[in-house]
Amino acid sequence: MAKRIEVVGAVFIREGKILACKRSESMSLPGFWEFPGGKIEKGETPEQALRRELDEELNCEANVGDHLVTTEHTYEFGTVVLSTYLCDLGTTEPTLEEHEEMRWLAPSELRSVDWAPADIPAVKLLEAGDF
Repeated sequence: MAKRIEVVGAVFIREGKILACKRSESMSLPGFWEFPGGKIEKGETPEQALRRELDEELNCEANVGDHLVTTEHTYEFGTVVLSTYLCDLGTTEPTLEEHEEMRWLAPSELRSVDWAPADIPAVKLLEAGDF
């Protein structure tokens, strides 16, 4: 049975655009785009994990809002269970600590980048305006 990896992702929407981050060569799934976030550690709620990961990855504090969707995708290394949440940056600006690049994309531009497979169901909801 594939190892299950529980992760969280943040969907930031600002002025109608959505934040996408490109995974660096030092990360698993290098070159794919994703919603920033990471693994849930033992004893953390998804919301706590997301706040911690965003502080580590983007040097920002985020307000975690409503749950958008939970998806599963099986990769070679295991099954990723990704829960995405709508989040607000408030007044903080994200800065890259681990990712190679970040872009603010309009919903119609989301498919202009190569998304990690686990993120695609959330991308489809955002393209359709279902949030």
